[in-house]
Amino acid sequence: MDHIDCIVAGAGVIGLAIARSLAKAGRDVVIVEAEDIIGSHTSSRNSEVIHAGIYYAANSLKARFCVEGKKALYAYCKDRNIPHERTGKLIVASEGEDLPKLKSIHEHALANGVDDIREMSADEAKALEPELRCIAALHSPSTGIIDSHALMLSLLGEAEDAGAMVAFGSTVSSVQADNGKFIVSVEGEQPYTVSCSTFVNAAGHGAWDIARSMKSLKNELIPPHYLSKGSYYSLSGHRSPFRQLIYPVPGDGSLGIHFTRDLAGQARFGPDVLWMEGETLDYSVPQDRGAEFEKAIRTYWPGLPDGALMPSYCGIRPKLVWSGKPAADFLIQSRADHGIDGLVQLFGIESPGLTSCLVIGDYVATLATKESR
Repeated sequence: MDHIDCIVAGAGVIGLAIARSLAKAGRDVVIVEAEDIIGSHTSSRNSEVIHAGIYYAANSLKARFCVEGKKALYAYCKDRNIPHERTGKLIVASEGEDLPKLKSIHEHALANGVDDIREMSADEAKALEPELRCIAALHSPSTGIIDSHALMLSLLGEAEDAGAMVAFGSTVSSVQADNGKFIVSVEGEQPYTVSCSTFVNAAGHGAWDIARSMKSLKNELIPPHYLSKGSYYSLSGHRSPFRQLIYPVPGDGSLGIHFTRDLAGQARFGPDVLWMEGETLDYSVPQDRGAEFEKAIRTYWPGLPDGALMPSYCGIRPKLVWSGKPAADFLIQSRADHGIDGLVQLFGIESPGLTSCLVIGDYVATLATKESR
Protein backbone atom coordinates (compact mmCIF):
# COMPACT_ATOMS: atom_id res chain seq x y z
CA MET A 1 0.00 0.00 0.00
CA ASP A 2 1.35 3.43 -0.96
CA HIS A 3 1.87 5.87 1.90
CA ILE A 4 1.32 9.63 1.65
CA ASP A 5 2.30 12.14 4.32
CA CYS A 6 -0.84 14.32 4.09
CA ILE A 7 -4.16 13.89 2.31
CA VAL A 8 -6.51 16.84 2.02
CA ALA A 9 -10.05 15.93 0.97
CA GLY A 10 -11.62 18.75 -1.04
CA ALA A 11 -10.29 21.17 -3.66
CA GLY A 12 -12.50 24.11 -2.81
CA VAL A 13 -10.94 27.36 -1.71
CA ILE A 14 -10.48 26.05 1.85
CA GLY A 15 -8.92 22.72 0.88
CA LEU A 16 -6.61 24.45 -1.60
CA ALA A 17 -5.51 27.01 1.00
CA ILE A 18 -4.82 24.26 3.53
CA ALA A 19 -2.87 22.20 0.98
CA ARG A 20 -0.83 25.27 0.03
CA SER A 21 0.05 26.00 3.66
CA LEU A 22 0.95 22.37 4.37
CA ALA A 23 3.10 22.07 1.23
CA LYS A 24 4.89 25.37 1.91
CA ALA A 25 5.65 24.04 5.42
CA GLY A 26 7.47 21.09 3.83
CA ARG A 27 4.77 18.44 4.04
CA ASP A 28 4.09 16.03 1.17
CA VAL A 29 0.46 16.63 0.18
CA VAL A 30 -2.12 15.04 -2.11
CA ILE A 31 -5.46 16.80 -2.62
CA VAL A 32 -8.31 14.37 -3.32
CA GLU A 33 -11.28 15.95 -5.11
CA ALA A 34 -14.51 14.18 -6.06
CA GLU A 35 -15.29 16.53 -8.96
CA ASP A 36 -13.26 17.08 -12.13
CA ILE A 37 -12.48 20.74 -11.40
CA ILE A 38 -11.59 22.89 -8.42
CA GLY A 39 -14.18 24.73 -6.36
CA SER A 40 -17.32 23.57 -8.13
CA HIS A 41 -19.65 23.86 -5.13
CA THR A 42 -19.71 26.42 -2.29
CA SER A 43 -16.47 28.12 -3.37
CA SER A 44 -17.80 29.23 -6.75
CA ARG A 45 -21.48 29.71 -5.91
CA ASN A 46 -21.46 32.80 -3.73
CA SER A 47 -21.32 36.60 -3.92
CA GLU A 48 -17.49 36.70 -4.29
CA VAL A 49 -17.36 39.33 -1.58
CA ILE A 50 -14.33 40.11 0.60
CA HIS A 51 -16.10 40.71 3.90
CA ALA A 52 -14.95 43.14 6.57
CA GLY A 53 -15.94 41.06 9.63
CA ILE A 54 -19.00 43.05 10.68
CA TYR A 55 -21.73 40.57 11.56
CA TYR A 56 -20.11 37.60 13.29
CA ALA A 57 -20.30 36.75 16.99
CA ALA A 58 -17.62 38.39 19.10
CA ASN A 59 -14.48 36.26 19.60
CA SER A 60 -15.81 33.60 17.22
CA LEU A 61 -13.58 31.94 14.64
CA LYS A 62 -15.67 33.65 11.96
CA ALA A 63 -15.01 37.10 13.42
CA ARG A 64 -11.30 36.52 14.08
CA PHE A 65 -10.55 34.78 10.81
CA CYS A 66 -12.53 37.29 8.73
CA VAL A 67 -10.81 40.39 10.14
CA GLU A 68 -7.38 38.79 9.79
CA GLY A 69 -8.26 37.10 6.51
CA LYS A 70 -9.46 40.29 4.84
CA LYS A 71 -6.05 41.93 5.36
CA ALA A 72 -4.18 38.82 4.26
CA LEU A 73 -6.36 38.36 1.18
CA TYR A 74 -6.00 41.95 -0.06
CA ALA A 75 -2.22 41.70 0.32
CA TYR A 76 -2.17 38.30 -1.42
CA CYS A 77 -4.23 39.57 -4.36
CA LYS A 78 -2.12 42.70 -4.74
CA ASP A 79 1.17 40.77 -4.71
CA ARG A 80 -0.08 38.24 -7.29
CA ASN A 81 -2.24 40.49 -9.49
CA ILE A 82 -5.40 38.53 -8.73
CA PRO A 83 -8.40 40.56 -9.94
CA HIS A 84 -10.16 42.24 -7.04
CA GLU A 85 -11.59 45.60 -6.09
CA ARG A 86 -12.05 47.37 -2.77
CA THR A 87 -15.55 48.57 -3.62
CA GLY A 88 -16.85 49.53 -0.21
CA LYS A 89 -20.27 48.61 1.13
CA LEU A 90 -23.32 50.43 2.47
CA ILE A 91 -25.57 48.71 5.00
CA VAL A 92 -28.83 50.60 4.73
CA ALA A 93 -31.81 51.22 6.99
CA SER A 94 -34.97 51.63 4.94
CA GLU A 95 -37.48 52.11 7.77
CA GLY A 96 -37.41 53.55 11.28
CA GLU A 97 -37.51 50.07 12.82
CA ASP A 98 -34.16 49.34 11.17
CA LEU A 99 -32.31 52.08 13.06
CA PRO A 100 -31.73 50.20 16.35
CA LYS A 101 -30.48 47.21 14.33
CA LEU A 102 -28.12 49.47 12.40
CA LYS A 103 -26.72 50.90 15.63
CA SER A 104 -26.24 47.39 17.03
CA ILE A 105 -24.40 46.30 13.86
CA HIS A 106 -22.10 49.31 14.17
CA GLU A 107 -21.24 48.54 17.80
CA HIS A 108 -20.74 44.88 16.99
CA ALA A 109 -18.40 45.66 14.10
CA LEU A 110 -16.24 47.92 16.26
CA ALA A 111 -16.04 45.20 18.92
CA ASN A 112 -14.84 42.76 16.23
CA GLY A 113 -11.98 45.08 15.26
CA VAL A 114 -13.58 46.58 12.14
CA ASP A 115 -12.21 50.04 12.88
CA ASP A 116 -13.00 51.75 9.56
CA ILE A 117 -16.80 51.44 9.63
CA ARG A 118 -18.75 54.66 10.14
CA GLU A 119 -22.28 55.95 10.34
CA MET A 120 -23.75 57.93 7.45
CA SER A 121 -26.82 60.09 7.13
CA ALA A 122 -29.23 59.48 4.29
CA ASP A 123 -27.85 62.51 2.46
CA GLU A 124 -24.26 61.28 2.78
CA ALA A 125 -25.20 57.84 1.51
CA LYS A 126 -27.17 59.28 -1.41
CA ALA A 127 -24.20 61.50 -2.29
CA LEU A 128 -22.23 58.31 -2.81
CA GLU A 129 -25.08 56.44 -4.51
CA PRO A 130 -27.71 58.78 -6.04
CA GLU A 131 -30.18 55.97 -6.83
CA LEU A 132 -30.19 54.68 -3.27
CA ARG A 133 -33.18 55.00 -0.95
CA CYS A 134 -32.43 54.89 2.79
CA ILE A 135 -32.92 56.84 6.02
CA ALA A 136 -29.44 56.04 7.40
CA ALA A 137 -26.50 53.79 6.57
CA LEU A 138 -23.22 52.31 7.69
CA HIS A 139 -20.23 52.59 5.37
CA SER A 140 -17.64 49.79 5.28
CA PRO A 141 -14.80 50.96 2.99
CA SER A 142 -12.79 47.73 3.35
CA THR A 143 -15.44 45.45 1.86
CA GLY A 144 -14.64 44.35 -1.69
CA ILE A 145 -15.06 41.77 -4.44
CA ILE A 146 -12.71 39.16 -5.89
CA ASP A 147 -12.38 36.75 -8.80
CA SER A 148 -12.74 33.58 -6.74
CA HIS A 149 -11.69 31.27 -9.56
CA ALA A 150 -8.48 33.21 -10.15
CA LEU A 151 -7.81 32.99 -6.40
CA MET A 152 -8.30 29.22 -6.39
CA LEU A 153 -6.06 28.76 -9.42
CA SER A 154 -3.36 30.74 -7.63
CA LEU A 155 -3.69 28.67 -4.45
CA LEU A 156 -3.52 25.44 -6.47
CA GLY A 157 -0.51 26.67 -8.44
CA GLU A 158 1.40 27.59 -5.30
CA ALA A 159 0.52 24.27 -3.66
CA GLU A 160 1.77 22.40 -6.72
CA ASP A 161 4.92 24.54 -6.90
CA ALA A 162 5.63 23.44 -3.32
CA GLY A 163 5.21 19.78 -4.30
CA ALA A 164 1.51 19.09 -3.75
CA MET A 165 -0.49 16.99 -6.20
CA VAL A 166 -4.21 16.85 -6.92
CA ALA A 167 -6.32 13.82 -7.86
CA PHE A 168 -9.58 14.79 -9.56
CA GLY A 169 -12.57 12.48 -9.98
CA SER A 170 -11.65 10.79 -6.71
CA THR A 171 -14.23 10.37 -3.96
CA VAL A 172 -13.09 9.40 -0.47
CA SER A 173 -15.39 6.50 0.43
CA SER A 174 -13.92 5.64 3.82
CA VAL A 175 -11.19 6.65 6.27
CA GLN A 176 -10.07 4.41 9.09
CA ALA A 177 -7.51 5.10 11.81
CA ASP A 178 -4.98 2.24 12.04
CA ASN A 179 -1.94 2.24 14.38
CA GLY A 180 -1.03 5.90 14.06
CA LYS A 181 -1.98 6.29 10.40
CA PHE A 182 -5.11 6.42 8.25
CA ILE A 183 -6.29 3.93 5.64
CA VAL A 184 -8.08 5.93 2.95
CA SER A 185 -10.25 4.24 0.31
CA VAL A 186 -10.93 6.27 -2.82
CA GLU A 187 -13.53 5.60 -5.50
CA GLY A 188 -13.21 6.77 -9.08
CA GLU A 189 -12.29 5.49 -12.53
CA GLN A 190 -9.58 3.41 -10.87
CA PRO A 191 -10.38 2.84 -7.17
CA TYR A 192 -7.42 2.64 -4.82
CA THR A 193 -6.48 2.53 -1.15
CA VAL A 194 -3.60 4.48 0.41
CA SER A 195 -2.37 5.28 3.88
CA CYS A 196 -1.41 8.67 5.26
CA SER A 197 -0.08 10.20 8.46
CA THR A 198 -2.33 13.29 8.38
CA PHE A 199 -5.87 13.47 7.03
CA VAL A 200 -7.66 16.78 6.62
CA ASN A 201 -11.38 16.58 5.89
CA ALA A 202 -12.13 19.83 4.04
CA ALA A 203 -14.68 18.36 1.64
CA GLY A 204 -17.44 20.94 2.19
CA HIS A 205 -20.84 19.27 1.93
CA GLY A 206 -19.01 15.96 1.45
CA ALA A 207 -17.28 16.26 4.83
CA TRP A 208 -20.25 14.60 6.54
CA ASP A 209 -20.09 11.42 4.44
CA ILE A 210 -16.36 11.13 5.10
CA ALA A 211 -16.84 11.63 8.83
CA ARG A 212 -19.63 9.02 8.95
CA SER A 213 -17.29 6.48 7.34
CA MET A 214 -14.85 6.64 10.29
CA LYS A 215 -15.59 3.81 12.69
CA SER A 216 -13.26 5.29 15.32
CA LEU A 217 -15.12 8.63 15.36
CA LYS A 218 -17.95 8.96 17.86
CA ASN A 219 -21.28 9.75 16.21
CA GLU A 220 -21.96 12.64 18.60
CA LEU A 221 -18.90 14.45 17.19
CA ILE A 222 -20.51 14.65 13.75
CA PRO A 223 -22.68 17.78 13.70
CA PRO A 224 -26.06 18.08 11.95
CA HIS A 225 -25.89 18.98 8.25
CA TYR A 226 -28.52 21.37 6.95
CA LEU A 227 -28.77 22.92 3.50
CA SER A 228 -29.62 26.58 2.97
CA LYS A 229 -30.16 27.38 -0.70
CA GLY A 230 -29.62 30.91 -1.91
CA SER A 231 -30.51 32.06 -5.42
CA TYR A 232 -29.21 35.07 -7.33
CA TYR A 233 -30.91 37.16 -9.99
CA SER A 234 -28.96 39.27 -12.49
CA LEU A 235 -29.92 42.68 -13.88
CA SER A 236 -30.64 42.33 -17.57
CA GLY A 237 -30.48 45.12 -20.14
CA HIS A 238 -29.63 47.89 -17.67
CA ARG A 239 -26.44 49.35 -16.29
CA SER A 240 -25.46 48.72 -12.69
CA PRO A 241 -27.24 51.21 -10.41
CA PHE A 242 -24.52 51.35 -7.76
CA ARG A 243 -20.74 51.36 -7.44
CA GLN A 244 -20.67 50.26 -3.80
CA LEU A 245 -22.19 47.01 -2.59
CA ILE A 246 -25.60 47.59 -1.00
CA TYR A 247 -26.85 45.43 1.88
CA PRO A 248 -30.14 45.79 3.75
CA VAL A 249 -30.23 45.32 7.51
CA PRO A 250 -29.90 41.54 8.04
CA GLY A 251 -32.79 39.32 9.01
CA ASP A 252 -34.03 35.73 8.92
CA GLY A 253 -30.55 34.25 9.41
CA SER A 254 -29.15 35.87 6.26
CA LEU A 255 -27.65 39.13 5.09
CA GLY A 256 -30.74 39.81 2.98
CA ILE A 257 -31.17 40.18 -0.76
CA HIS A 258 -28.26 42.50 -1.35
CA PHE A 259 -26.70 44.12 -4.40
CA THR A 260 -23.28 43.03 -5.58
CA ARG A 261 -21.51 43.22 -8.88
CA ASP A 262 -18.72 41.32 -10.51
CA LEU A 263 -15.44 42.79 -11.67
CA ALA A 264 -16.89 43.37 -15.15
CA GLY A 265 -19.65 45.52 -13.65
CA GLN A 266 -22.50 43.02 -14.05
CA ALA A 267 -25.09 43.65 -11.33
CA ARG A 268 -26.63 40.82 -9.38
CA PHE A 269 -28.96 40.51 -6.41
CA GLY A 270 -29.24 37.83 -3.75
CA PRO A 271 -29.19 35.46 -2.16
CA ASP A 272 -32.61 34.68 -0.80
CA VAL A 273 -32.99 31.83 1.71
CA LEU A 274 -34.67 28.49 1.03
CA TRP A 275 -34.13 25.74 3.59
CA MET A 276 -33.92 22.30 2.01
CA GLU A 277 -34.85 18.90 3.38
CA GLY A 278 -32.28 16.10 3.16
CA GLU A 279 -28.75 16.38 1.79
CA THR A 280 -29.29 16.37 -1.98
CA LEU A 281 -27.54 19.28 -3.69
CA ASP A 282 -30.09 20.73 -6.10
CA TYR A 283 -28.58 23.73 -7.90
CA SER A 284 -31.59 24.53 -10.06
CA VAL A 285 -32.61 28.19 -9.74
CA PRO A 286 -36.29 28.73 -8.84
CA GLN A 287 -37.95 30.64 -11.66
CA ASP A 288 -40.79 32.05 -9.55
CA ARG A 289 -38.91 34.23 -7.05
CA GLY A 290 -38.78 37.36 -9.20
CA ALA A 291 -41.63 39.17 -7.43
CA GLU A 292 -40.08 38.49 -4.02
CA PHE A 293 -36.71 39.80 -5.24
CA GLU A 294 -38.28 42.91 -6.74
CA LYS A 295 -40.10 43.75 -3.51
CA ALA A 296 -36.92 43.39 -1.42
CA ILE A 297 -34.74 45.33 -3.86
CA ARG A 298 -37.16 48.24 -4.17
CA THR A 299 -36.83 48.95 -0.45
CA TYR A 300 -33.39 50.40 -1.28
CA TRP A 301 -33.61 50.86 -5.07
CA PRO A 302 -37.06 52.16 -6.02
CA GLY A 303 -35.86 52.69 -9.58
CA LEU A 304 -35.63 48.98 -10.40
CA PRO A 305 -37.29 48.65 -13.84
CA ASP A 306 -40.12 46.16 -14.21
CA GLY A 307 -39.03 42.84 -15.69
CA ALA A 308 -35.31 43.61 -15.42
CA LEU A 309 -34.39 40.65 -13.21
CA MET A 310 -33.34 37.30 -14.66
CA PRO A 311 -32.64 34.06 -12.70
CA SER A 312 -28.89 33.55 -12.66
CA TYR A 313 -27.40 30.90 -10.34
CA CYS A 314 -27.64 29.54 -6.82
CA GLY A 315 -25.41 28.30 -4.02
CA ILE A 316 -26.05 25.95 -1.12
CA ARG A 317 -24.47 26.70 2.23
CA PRO A 318 -23.53 23.94 4.68
CA LYS A 319 -25.34 24.89 7.88
CA LEU A 320 -24.89 23.42 11.36
CA VAL A 321 -28.17 24.79 12.75
CA TRP A 322 -31.67 25.04 11.30
CA SER A 323 -33.60 28.18 10.46
CA GLY A 324 -34.47 30.53 13.32
CA LYS A 325 -31.48 29.69 15.50
CA PRO A 326 -28.36 31.87 15.94
CA ALA A 327 -25.78 31.20 13.24
CA ALA A 328 -23.16 28.62 14.21
CA ASP A 329 -19.45 29.29 14.18
CA PHE A 330 -16.97 27.46 11.94
CA LEU A 331 -16.37 24.00 13.39
CA ILE A 332 -12.75 22.81 13.13
CA GLN A 333 -12.12 19.59 15.04
CA SER A 334 -8.69 18.28 16.02
CA ARG A 335 -7.23 15.79 18.48
CA ALA A 336 -8.42 17.93 21.41
CA ASP A 337 -11.99 17.24 20.24
CA HIS A 338 -11.93 13.64 19.03
CA GLY A 339 -8.70 12.18 20.43
CA ILE A 340 -7.38 10.99 17.06
CA ASP A 341 -3.82 12.05 16.18
CA GLY A 342 -3.37 13.59 12.73
CA LEU A 343 -7.06 14.13 11.96
CA VAL A 344 -8.50 17.60 11.31
CA GLN A 345 -12.11 18.00 10.21
CA LEU A 346 -13.91 21.15 9.04
CA PHE A 347 -17.70 21.54 9.08
CA GLY A 348 -20.00 24.44 8.27
CA ILE A 349 -17.39 26.51 6.43
CA GLU A 350 -19.71 29.00 4.77
CA SER A 351 -19.39 32.79 4.58
CA PRO A 352 -16.90 34.30 5.42
CA GLY A 353 -14.89 31.23 4.35
CA LEU A 354 -13.73 32.81 1.09
CA THR A 355 -12.45 35.91 2.90
CA SER A 356 -10.86 33.78 5.63
CA CYS A 357 -9.28 31.10 3.42
CA LEU A 358 -5.62 32.08 3.88
CA VAL A 359 -5.93 32.33 7.65
CA ILE A 360 -7.86 29.06 7.85
CA GLY A 361 -5.20 27.42 5.67
CA ASP A 362 -2.39 28.46 8.00
CA TYR A 363 -4.42 27.62 11.12
CA VAL A 364 -5.26 24.08 9.98
CA ALA A 365 -1.73 23.45 8.64
CA THR A 366 -0.25 24.43 12.00
CA LEU A 367 -2.79 22.28 13.81
CA ALA A 368 -2.15 19.28 11.55
CA THR A 369 1.64 19.59 11.74
CA LYS A 370 1.61 19.95 15.52
CA GLU A 371 -0.54 16.82 15.83
CA SER A 372 1.67 14.76 13.52
CA ARG A 373 4.70 15.13 15.80
